[in-house]
Amino acid sequence: MDYKRFIEDEVERLRETVGDGVAINALSGGVDSAVVTVLGHRALGDQLKTFFVDNALMRKGEPERVVRDFAALGIPVELVDAREEFLGALEGLSDPEQKRQAVTDTFYRDVFADLVRRTGARYLLHGTILTDIEETVAGIKRQHNILEQLGIDPEKDYGYRVLEPLKTLRKDDVREVARLLGMAPEMAERIPFPGPALATRIVGEVTEERLQTVREATAIVEEELAETGAFQYMAVLLNDRATGIRDGRREFGQIVVVRCVESVDARAATPTHLSWEKLEAICERITAIADVCRCLYDLTPKPPATIEYV
Repeated sequence: MDYKRFIEDEVERLRETVGDGVAINALSGGVDSAVVTVLGHRALGDQLKTFFVDNALMRKGEPERVVRDFAALGIPVELVDAREEFLGALEGLSDPEQKRQAVTDTFYRDVFADLVRRTGARYLLHGTILTDIEETVAGIKRQHNILEQLGIDPEKDYGYRVLEPLKTLRKDDVREVARLLGMAPEMAERIPFPGPALATRIVGEVTEERLQTVREATAIVEEELAETGAFQYMAVLLNDRATGIRDGRREFGQIVVVRCVESVDARAATPTHLSWEKLEAICERITAIADVCRCLYDLTPKPPATIEYV
C-alpha cells in the first residue's frame, strides 16, 4: 500500500467534504484516534475541534497526559468531564452488549450531541478501522464506534455526519500512517486500547470501586510488560471472587486476569511466552492491591477467545 498517497487522498477528501464547515473529534489517546486527530488537523486546521472525553473509564493519568502530549504537537485538546454521565448509564448493567450499548448511546447521543450544538459542527471524525467493522458486522463483538454499518444514521439520530478516514486500514497500516505523519514512536506504537476503555476490562457491573481496582492493575501490567514488544497487554477484573488470606485472616477477594498477546492486526492472536520470574513479579504487585487475592495468566489464543473480555 502507498501510505503517502493514502494520506494525501484522505487530507484532500476531508477538505472537500467539510468545506468551510466545522468538524469535531474525540481523542482517546490510542493510535487510531491519534492518527485521525493529526490527519484531521493537517487537513482542516482550526476547523477541527478536538476533545478528550473523560468518561471515568480511562487509565491512570490518561486525560492529563493526552492533553499535554497533543499541546506539544500544537494541537489544542479540550477536556470534557463526562464521568457522571457514563457511570450513571452503566449503573446496574452486567451484560457485555448492554454495557457497550450504554457507552455508545452516552457518547454519541448525549456528550457529542451537546458538543455539536456548542460548536456548530456538522461532522464527527472517527477512528474506525477495518477490523472494527468486520467484527461487528460478523456479530463477534459490537464495537462502540460502528454506526452506519449497523443501519444507524448518525445525521438523523444525532445531528451530525460521521467521517471515517481509516476505515479501509488495519492496525499495522494505521501505525505506518502514524510514522509518515511524523508522530513520536511512543504514540505510533502504543498498544491498542478499546473505545469503551476499562468497561471492557471489567466482567460484570462497572462501579467506581471496581474501576479503581482495574485501573491500578492496568498500571502495573503496562509498566511490567512495556519492554516485551507484545501487541497488547492488559489486566481484567473478573466478576467472581475467591478465598484468600491477608494479614493472617480469611479474605473473600477479587480475581484479576493478566492477558498479553502477539498479533499483527488483531484478527488473530497468540499468548506471549512470559518468563516465570516476570509472572511472579506481576502477581506479587497485583495481589498487593486492596481486596485482590488471586492473579491469573490467560493462555487462550484468538480464536477461540477475543483479545478483550467484554
